[in-house]
Amino acid sequence: MTTAASAERAGGIRAALSYRDYRWLVSGLAISSVGIWAYNVALYVYVWEATQSPTWAAAVTLGRFIPALLFSTYGGVIAERIERRRLMITADVVCALVMLTMAVVTGLGAYPLAVIMLASISSIIGTIYYPATAALVPQIVEERDLAGANAFNSVVENVATIIGPGLGAIILAVSNVQVALLVNACAFLVSAFCTTRLATRSRPSDVTEGGSAGVFRQVTLGFKALASSTTATVLVLASVLGSVIFGADTVLFVVVSDRVLGLGPDGFGWLMAGLGVGGILMSTVVNRLAGAPRLATVISLALVAYTLPTGLLLIVDVPVVAVALQVVRGAGLLVVEVLAVTAIQRALPSDMIARVFGVFVTLTLVAYSLGALIVPTLLALVGLNGTLLAVSAGASLLVVALYPFTQRVDRALTDRLAQLGPRIETLSALGIFAAANRPALERLAATATEEHAPAGSRIIVEGEQADAFFVITDGSVAIMAAGEGGSEERVSVLGPGEYFGEIGLLEEGPRTASVDALTDVALLRIPGGDFIAALAETTPSPVFMETTRTRLAAVRPARELTARALTRNED
Repeated sequence: MTTAASAERAGGIRAALSYRDYRWLVSGLAISSVGIWAYNVALYVYVWEATQSPTWAAAVTLGRFIPALLFSTYGGVIAERIERRRLMITADVVCALVMLTMAVVTGLGAYPLAVIMLASISSIIGTIYYPATAALVPQIVEERDLAGANAFNSVVENVATIIGPGLGAIILAVSNVQVALLVNACAFLVSAFCTTRLATRSRPSDVTEGGSAGVFRQVTLGFKALASSTTATVLVLASVLGSVIFGADTVLFVVVSDRVLGLGPDGFGWLMAGLGVGGILMSTVVNRLAGAPRLATVISLALVAYTLPTGLLLIVDVPVVAVALQVVRGAGLLVVEVLAVTAIQRALPSDMIARVFGVFVTLTLVAYSLGALIVPTLLALVGLNGTLLAVSAGASLLVVALYPFTQRVDRALTDRLAQLGPRIETLSALGIFAAANRPALERLAATATEEHAPAGSRIIVEGEQADAFFVITDGSVAIMAAGEGGSEERVSVLGPGEYFGEIGLLEEGPRTASVDALTDVALLRIPGGDFIAALAETTPSPVFMETTRTRLAAVRPARELTARALTRNED
């Protein structure tokens, strides 16, 4: 049980920030994100001023995303093979060197292609950094706080979307592109320092399977793991659709700002800032949506909220109103992103998360590139108004057309919850897991199996290694213990709504008593590892610990409860 786990919980973002390592991690993320957004504005402005071409603006997006796309899936593999903290520090330092080089190149008046090539290198390195970060978060925070941590990560990104472009615009107004690039280099170095403060270490995985698995197999396992979860797959695909639109935004915002709003190319930053404000406002409630039973419906509505307002730019030429539309869109985008990331972290094995996030980055980059690529073509074919209409209405209609398929996910989730409902009710009534949130109870209920023991049978045997926790749903059992005297005696009788098997699991040792079925008994059997993980997550109540001490004293008077399984992982 970690120190953070034993602290009072407020839930959501506040709970996530109670973890020391998470605070350092997100601090580094915040600083580097601000620098990256300032650099993004400088990069787009440099290329636009040199070319005055939407095609070259699209080339900036494609030049950053396509090379990264080629490496992103394997980036997740690298994040499994190398200790993540060390990998992230190295990535930050290398990115800082790339920014310094770019500052020199732009200062010499280099052709935009050379600058885009350097931007590509930075993006490739980022494909390693993101999966490492995403896989490290579940190691730092408990699962009950994952949605809150992911929401705050998105808040940080959205705040950076506001501050970073604004900072970039200010720097460009008072100085030049080179200063913006130097600021980003410093931000990477500060991020590296923050990462050095992490106490959490990852354990590298042998993704080569003893040398038998080549690069292709290492990569495809990430795709297979993602495909194994229908919920995660649907939410990731929804996020991919949102990324297509975001890729289109990176080109459209430059053109709209310059030709419609009269802000010049620098207005790109203010439109992106509007998206960030919307994300910040939505972050206060998105944690509640993570446990919604109709996730697919929520994600569909969020996608419509993100895509449809773009069409209103057909009739809006007032900068303040245009930015307000982006606030609405940013709220929808944050919901899509947070639910997708949280679904992956919750649904998949810990030793596959980084590889799956490598796949996620790949799909996202494909989507970004596709969105950026289609805008210049649409502008040439149907003009700006036609492009705005196509991007807005086309994406919204696609969400509506696919809704019957997303409803299947909702039905599957509803059916699953209906099946787990009685188990969840039984577990919540015990009092042991009173502090657990709904998703945690659902996971515990899903690991439980229903078993029956006939009258007169022995359910567990004293002296055997403890491997499970049992809850009685019907019937009664007798607790039998030989104890220290060697003569087996009945210690107590338990009935429906009571439990047994916790002492051996807490002590990580053998059973201290046998359990016999006095009648036909119906049980919920929960694997020991899942029980201990849930108990550590929810913080055991004093009543539960005192009851366990009393039970141990009844069968082993000379022993004291150590609860080794909970205390050995304390910070």
